[in-house]
Amino acid sequence: MKFDTPAGDNPIDRMTVVGRPHSRIDGPLKTTGRATYAYEHHREAPTAAYGHVIGAGIAKGRIRSMDLGAARSAPGVLGIVTAREAGKLGKGDYNTAPLLGGPEIDHYHQAIAVVVAETFEQARAAAALVKVDYNRTPGDFDLAAALDKAPAPDEDRLGQFEQAFDAAPFKLDALYTTPDQSHAMMEPFATLAAWDGDQLTVWTSNQMIDWGRGDLAKTLNIPKDKVRLISPYIGGGFGGKLFLRADALMAALGARLVQRPVKVALTRPMLVNNSTHRPATRQRIRIGAKPDGEIIAIAHESSSGDLPDGGPETAVNQTRLLYAGANRLTSLRLAVLNLPEGNAMRAPGEASGMMALEIAMDEMAEKLGMDPIAFRVQNDTQVDPENPDRPFSQRNLVRCLEDGARRFGWARRNARPASVTDGRWLVGMGVAAAFRNNLNVTSGARVRLATDGRITVETDMTDIGTGSYTIIAQTAAEMMGVPLDRVTVKLGDSSFPVSAGSGGQFGAGSSTSGVYAACVKLREAVAGNLGLDPAEAVFEGGKVKGARRSAPLAEAAKAGELVAEDAMTWGDLDETYQQSTFGGHFVEVGVDRYTGAIRVRRMLAVCAAGRILNPVTARSQVIGAMTMGVGGALMEKLEVDKRLGYFVNHDLAGYEVPVHADIPHQEVIFLDEADDKVSPMKAKGIGELGLCGVGAAVANAVYNATGVRVRDYPVTLDKHLDRLPAVS
Repeated sequence: MKFDTPAGDNPIDRMTVVGRPHSRIDGPLKTTGRATYAYEHHREAPTAAYGHVIGAGIAKGRIRSMDLGAARSAPGVLGIVTAREAGKLGKGDYNTAPLLGGPEIDHYHQAIAVVVAETFEQARAAAALVKVDYNRTPGDFDLAAALDKAPAPDEDRLGQFEQAFDAAPFKLDALYTTPDQSHAMMEPFATLAAWDGDQLTVWTSNQMIDWGRGDLAKTLNIPKDKVRLISPYIGGGFGGKLFLRADALMAALGARLVQRPVKVALTRPMLVNNSTHRPATRQRIRIGAKPDGEIIAIAHESSSGDLPDGGPETAVNQTRLLYAGANRLTSLRLAVLNLPEGNAMRAPGEASGMMALEIAMDEMAEKLGMDPIAFRVQNDTQVDPENPDRPFSQRNLVRCLEDGARRFGWARRNARPASVTDGRWLVGMGVAAAFRNNLNVTSGARVRLATDGRITVETDMTDIGTGSYTIIAQTAAEMMGVPLDRVTVKLGDSSFPVSAGSGGQFGAGSSTSGVYAACVKLREAVAGNLGLDPAEAVFEGGKVKGARRSAPLAEAAKAGELVAEDAMTWGDLDETYQQSTFGGHFVEVGVDRYTGAIRVRRMLAVCAAGRILNPVTARSQVIGAMTMGVGGALMEKLEVDKRLGYFVNHDLAGYEVPVHADIPHQEVIFLDEADDKVSPMKAKGIGELGLCGVGAAVANAVYNATGVRVRDYPVTLDKHLDRLPAVS
């Protein structure tokens, strides 16, 4: 089904199930331990052996030799796979460096072998006996230094930026930096692999089933139809599980060697250094404005690094769309670094870019003597600033900021920094706009009507803790006119129709639209079986009603199960409308005037993301994103060993993330809106919007509390302690 015009008589608009708050239907399984994660498929492979992956001990160079003798003779060892045993491997579409290294090494902790044994402990002990001799070669591990020899940036221009900026009566020119960050999800990368002849099945933790299946087939040089990938439950991903990782490949290679199912889970240090991370950025922002606050020149230049053949962190995305301005410059510069791969982490691009842009907007407002919200409102636009002929499908940024200001008590904020105290605490408020694009991805589903009237939905969509099971069930229930408990949802299996998958904030809107399309076909089949006009049939209360008769839904399947399958496609929708989500983040902090310690006191997010399919699951996503934003603002940073090329704090003891004590009351408000131009669901993504801008709101609040501006994230106390106002 192609979506190209707003739906007319749309069953979803009844909103008897969709749009209503429902607890996650997978919740009882998870809270009772019955949801089976990747490493827990014991029944499927009771004879499984265990693999332990060995990671490279250097960041760049070559393996001279590997002594496997002691490991091979260790108790319980069944086999060892290195690049030699693996033979010639291909390379998937989504991996920057080979998942199995040797003899060449591309980055620290690149997988170089897997030891397979009867037990995990035996595999780990034997792996420690492997002796590897390396020839280390110099690498580039320092972003600032690597940029000195990086090629010229890729630029996008509109108007005459330099001339307009030079002529502007008010100017800002500032440098902001964000660090490398880790996904730090709860569930590690884990896989159970089993071969049945030439057919491979992997139970793994992966956000994008079809991508993972295709890349595993390419890497193993086998047909895609010989691979089945299953991932029904995922213990967090944040973008780190978008792509095939070493656990899946090494489990498959190990299982092929020992002719038994093999389980592999990457250790926490390997999770950080073997997989992907959010890359560090250096961002220069220049803004020129008139005395009334109108932006006449804006430039955002971002630099980042990655492995050879990698790509940049697209931190200027939002600056191209968020604020008006006739003269514009954005650029991305990429340096080659020999650190582990930089790639997608929750809201890639905008999360880092908003941390810089939204501080810059506050700094510019201060130069102008304007309220930060008024400055943003002044430069709102209802069309794509780089393409005025393309309007936003819906844009309520101003309402988010103004409604949020009233709810948060912004009028009580003292614009003069370091003016409000509460005992030993300096208190401040900060604001930032929120922005994240909405993407539509072709998404399919299969819907079954059983003889007892139950509905079953099958799609390879995944649930990474976001509520996919629930909103898909709500969609099918609304379309087929049955209660929610009469719908069964099956996800995360490559034998099901290909869906959007979970990533890029495109999962909810796209996957439910695919279910909508399949349900439209099933409704047509049901109406046909009952002798009703599909255009007039009404599905509600477990019945189907037409002009002349009414019948139970189950009657349509009395001769046998009915099955319908379809996918939603989008045509040239992206060319017609700019689709984005908007919001406002408000934060109040306290800064200890003696120690510099920062405490977040309260937070508010106001979000405009089209129809909210389930307020309960959507709120959960937003408060999780807000929490991650606090981490990015105040504590999260991978420390790079610039001599040896690896992340030193590669576990949850050294890499700090927020805990319950760090997070105060969080309030989330969703604007009541439905965007009929983006999908039949009239919904857009929400999960990443909750993150974009939070870091800047925290940093702006710290400045308002202390008068100390920190442009280098995270905003740790050592960066402002010696500049705090003197204690009287």
